[in-house]
Amino acid sequence: MPFITTRGGGRIWYQQRGSGPTLLFIHGWCMSGDIWQLQQQLAERHRVVTYDLRGHGRSSLPSGGRGGFEGHVADLVAVMEDLDLQDTVAVGWSLGAQVLLRGYAAFAGRLAGLVLVGATPRFTAAPHFPYGLPAKEALGMMLKVRRSLKRALDGFHRQLFVHGELSDPLLAEQVRSVLAEVPLPTPAAALDGLEALMHAEMLLDAPRIDAPVLLLHGDQDRVCLPQASAWLAEVIPGGRRLVYPGCGHAPFLSRAVQFNRDVALFAGVHDAGR
Repeated sequence: MPFITTRGGGRIWYQQRGSGPTLLFIHGWCMSGDIWQLQQQLAERHRVVTYDLRGHGRSSLPSGGRGGFEGHVADLVAVMEDLDLQDTVAVGWSLGAQVLLRGYAAFAGRLAGLVLVGATPRFTAAPHFPYGLPAKEALGMMLKVRRSLKRALDGFHRQLFVHGELSDPLLAEQVRSVLAEVPLPTPAAALDGLEALMHAEMLLDAPRIDAPVLLLHGDQDRVCLPQASAWLAEVIPGGRRLVYPGCGHAPFLSRAVQFNRDVALFAGVHDAGR
């Protein structure tokens, strides 16, 4: 299996398929690169790269500890450098979108654009940013993770979708199959991610992004509220936002055909401008 060894001593697993302009996919909390199975058809015209965040999937935690968002950013820089990614459209979902917001300055020269899916610059609500969840929800999830990581994630998977979103039995089975392929992260990585989400904010990072940005969000997202990406679309100079009606936090699973078309169209426009 292909691995990249980071400066911190961690091993980051990655996969790449296809050829052409690069699409780099970054998954969310407690997932892995396997969550992007329905996006692999994009490899017909693109080089599609996925990887597992530290402590997730097949990637290890570095010997020096967990690292929060700064650790994830350092790992992403290592992936981009090792694979020599240039003119890349990076697609980040949820926590992965926050990694892109936080680390943009470190790899901006390698990017042609960003696609931020279910994105928020701050996961928990605060007086200066009301478009987050109550902090007690993250604390409650931490308690559940400590008791049973598997049961906590089973509950989290149910929160990804809203009533009626997976009413088609074939679609529901397809989504269930994808989620079943995602390995459990290490408990330490799961807790580190929650701690980072509770305290980190990218309110000052977002307005500094000078690349084209496409924001994709389900209009009934209960994990990262739709108002958060509306805020991002207002403050990012090159931001454009599309909303998926009747969708929750993972439209790339429940509306994969439309999602892939939107990503390909965005990437194609910026391929032509390179």
